[in-house]
Amino acid sequence: MRHRSFKAVLAASALLLPGLAFAQALPASNPLAKASGLPFQAPRFDLLKDADYQPAIEAGIAADTAESNAIAGNPAAPTFANTIVAMEKEGELMNRANQLMQNIVQSNSSDILQKTNQEMAPKLQAHTDSILLNAKLFARVKTLHDKVASLGLTSDQKFLLDVYYRRFVHAGALLSDADKAKLSTLNGQIAALQAQYLEKLQNAADANAVVVDSKAELDGLTDAEIAVTVDEAKKRKLDGKYVIVLRNTTQQPLLSSLKNRALRQRILQASEMRGDAAGPNDLRDMIATLAQLRAQKAQLLEFKDYSAYVLSEQMAKTPEAAKGLLAQLAPAATGKARAEAAEIQALIDKQKGGFQLTAADWEFYADQVRQQKYAIDDSEVKQYFELNRVLQDGVFFAANKLYGLTFKERHDIPVYQSDVRVFEVFDADGKHLALFYADYFARANKNGGAWCNFLNNPSGVTGQSALVVNVGNFTKPAAGEAALISLDDVNTMFHEFGHALHAMFSVKQYPSQDGFNLPTDVIEFPSQFNEHWMFDPTVFANYAKHYKTGAVMPKALVDKIKAAKNYGQGYAFTELLSATLLDLEWHSLPASAAKQDPDAFETAALKKNGIDLAQVPPRYRSPYFLHIWGNGYESNYYSYTWGEILDDDAFEWFTENGGLTRANGQRFRDRMLGPGYIADPMAQYRDFRGRDPSVKALERQRGLE
Repeated sequence: MRHRSFKAVLAASALLLPGLAFAQALPASNPLAKASGLPFQAPRFDLLKDADYQPAIEAGIAADTAESNAIAGNPAAPTFANTIVAMEKEGELMNRANQLMQNIVQSNSSDILQKTNQEMAPKLQAHTDSILLNAKLFARVKTLHDKVASLGLTSDQKFLLDVYYRRFVHAGALLSDADKAKLSTLNGQIAALQAQYLEKLQNAADANAVVVDSKAELDGLTDAEIAVTVDEAKKRKLDGKYVIVLRNTTQQPLLSSLKNRALRQRILQASEMRGDAAGPNDLRDMIATLAQLRAQKAQLLEFKDYSAYVLSEQMAKTPEAAKGLLAQLAPAATGKARAEAAEIQALIDKQKGGFQLTAADWEFYADQVRQQKYAIDDSEVKQYFELNRVLQDGVFFAANKLYGLTFKERHDIPVYQSDVRVFEVFDADGKHLALFYADYFARANKNGGAWCNFLNNPSGVTGQSALVVNVGNFTKPAAGEAALISLDDVNTMFHEFGHALHAMFSVKQYPSQDGFNLPTDVIEFPSQFNEHWMFDPTVFANYAKHYKTGAVMPKALVDKIKAAKNYGQGYAFTELLSATLLDLEWHSLPASAAKQDPDAFETAALKKNGIDLAQVPPRYRSPYFLHIWGNGYESNYYSYTWGEILDDDAFEWFTENGGLTRANGQRFRDRMLGPGYIADPMAQYRDFRGRDPSVKALERQRGLE
């Protein structure tokens, strides 16, 4: 299983308060003001230029400042309507412009957008601080919070009021004026560094792309894979060469096929050394500084470390609870990884390789072990996974069977890049539900990984339905060729569409209560849950068909895939836990700690947690750990494992109650995907499952028992 972020790049922007009229405060000539001219207020990407975003965000900040000041200075006594609902209605222009920019800066970036992002990040953070540290505004919220029992509010409204109060307090509303000023300075420094990190990481990955001189070195790759390396070389004006670009993770997909061991080692070294060498793309001092600044922020807010600060507002509540979860799972994961390593080493010895297994060798020989045990040829498997069929007859088909959704491709909605497709989504009653944007192919100006974002602020208050985008990094086929994807890519499509379903279903009356505002350690639950349907027999048989003949995948091959599903879980879960523990260790540093040497810190952290397997490096090493330095998952990467416990446990409820049925899907939608952030997430889960989640389901699913 692969783990990805749905969040916007700018962590600070996640705190901005939603609002109402998108086109406010902009001249009619500005393309951003014309969003409502298309169905469902779809963005006018056909008119937008990269230079349009900065003036739109700046105009939005000015408008939001005026709106916020008006709420704070309202002479009338505070009420739920004139304070909480009013804040729910403010800032729409700023939020919409920033949402669009954050998605574009990740998925279709440019020098202008990178520069704009760096300039606007500290300004947006300062604006957020100006709202959340506004004493008059907080006083109104506190007045309401103190007398909530007498306000006659619904349960949803009471919960929203409590969320606002906790949001202000968590942001520093109880600090003295002097400490508020210190906090604002720290927040600005953190936001600026995070924006710089994003650009430097992309540059580091680009600079570490591996240049290959001869086609002979690429022995083991398919013609289509070689064609991609040729195209990359041409883009860089390296005619006659072959260029292998890096995915965001430590392990690289081509390592499972390349026969040339020296080239495998070059690729893995290039991957592991992103941002970890002296030069313009060295990220080590930047991440060490970020860790220090975050620790100082936590201390100012009277928390022992940044991890304690973050987790106080999460489902896990404390770092001890999160680490306790990992401690339960680590021994089984590392034990299985060691067993897998021994099995692979035995194969190397049998072939008289004459060397000890390294991480660069793992995928190549693990694939051979897998083939010997299960006789699976990945290139053969890909013949049955054509991207459009997987999307329409797999991902969409499962959503129809569970939730009654139907989909119609729209060619009249502008997109930000020609590869992007748009689908209108209809609910079971035939009514419009959402627009779904699909952006699956890799390109040089796109960040690695995959994610899901809102492109608007849907709610009853705004009167907008959801505009949702799924972004991936699949290899684009050569012109005229079919888009054949791997089993892992199929998993990614189901995963990210799980986020999209959550986004579509959880649109509430108040913008702050949609599903993407839940604590981060619950956010990954719906996406990981949706992965289970890729192997449902009814769904799998509907999309796993040969791209040329249309023949369903032979039962023998299906059986092999299912039998092999848990092979390699020792490696996969160990690399995940290594990264997770790295995140928690970085953010458990107290403010008094000296600035760390990232390489030495990483080595010590892995050893301390008993997960320092030489052949199994972390899924992300510290310098290129995008999730925690630029994607809003700092001290929260554990949420993928936390979410997996929930999703596996929930899926076992389905298997106990008839599996893929409309009735089961509706129950899951009504109790888990639809409610959004209107109650404690654990209470919602207990309502669905009838008890607390258990780690046993995860252990069974991953074969770690």
